[in-house]
Amino acid sequence: MKVIIPVAGEGTRLRPHTLTTPKTLLRVAGKPILGHIIDQIADLDISEMIFITGPLREQIEEFVTTQYDIPSRFVSQEQLYGLGYAIHLGLTGIAEEALIILGDTIVEIDWKSLVSGGRNALAVQEVENPSDFGVVKVDGERIVDLEEKPEDPPTNLAVVGVYYVHDYKLMLEATTEVVEQGVTTHGEIQLTDAFDLLLKKGAEIYTFPTEAWYDCGKLETILATNRFLLERVPQGGRSEDKQLRQPVFIDEDVTIESSVVGPHVSIGPGTVIRNSQIEDSIIGCKCTIEDSTLSSSLMGNNVSIRRFQGNVSMGDHSEIGG
Repeated sequence: MKVIIPVAGEGTRLRPHTLTTPKTLLRVAGKPILGHIIDQIADLDISEMIFITGPLREQIEEFVTTQYDIPSRFVSQEQLYGLGYAIHLGLTGIAEEALIILGDTIVEIDWKSLVSGGRNALAVQEVENPSDFGVVKVDGERIVDLEEKPEDPPTNLAVVGVYYVHDYKLMLEATTEVVEQGVTTHGEIQLTDAFDLLLKKGAEIYTFPTEAWYDCGKLETILATNRFLLERVPQGGRSEDKQLRQPVFIDEDVTIESSVVGPHVSIGPGTVIRNSQIEDSIIGCKCTIEDSTLSSSLMGNNVSIRRFQGNVSMGDHSEIGG
């Protein structure tokens, strides 16, 4: 089985962080989003992982090749035409079933059951705002129609970014048609339209339930993902003078003095925190926080904050206070 992970998106809603770091490499609960995704599927029978890359692709290649020994290939998406185009690039030339996982999505799901079912399947979840997503219409578990961000959704079942393609040859035909014919919805070549065409070609597609779904596409959702994962990962940290409110993830190479940290805080290596209080935040590597109170904040690497109270979103090498 091939695994296709599109990671070419520019992550504009998470700027300034994504100006220097690919969205999928932003850290939550102690590791990059992409690390959480790969760790979930690492024990599946994977012949190759295919990453569809865009800007800053070198960082993704370095992370994958140094952290994992699964055979991997990196396909550059020179034009950001949409997710349907990205997956078309990944499907081209493969001769196996494919598991597709969006690179900014963390899903709790029975992965082994999903890929052993022997049929096309899309992970779905009920949502309150289906018009913001790809939506499926169903007959039992069988999908009978798909539509991307419909104005009048037929159901509240949203596609959550995990797709298992059993009929890979027919799916390549579908993506080829939408790409070559320039079929777009909301200005982009959509994967939803390709799956709808797969239905029209006679394939059957089924829904697959998810236990939890977190989209890391913007500040509030990446913080929500951090909270969700911190409830499930080992907690740790080291300091002679600190007060932790669990759950937290603190790298061993962190100095915390006369401070209260947590709950729901992740801190990267090399960071120093003094005389501060932090909650519900993600702090990058080699940061300095002094005499501050932070909540609901996202900080990149090499950030310096002194004498500040409130919430911030700061990219690499930023500074507040003298």
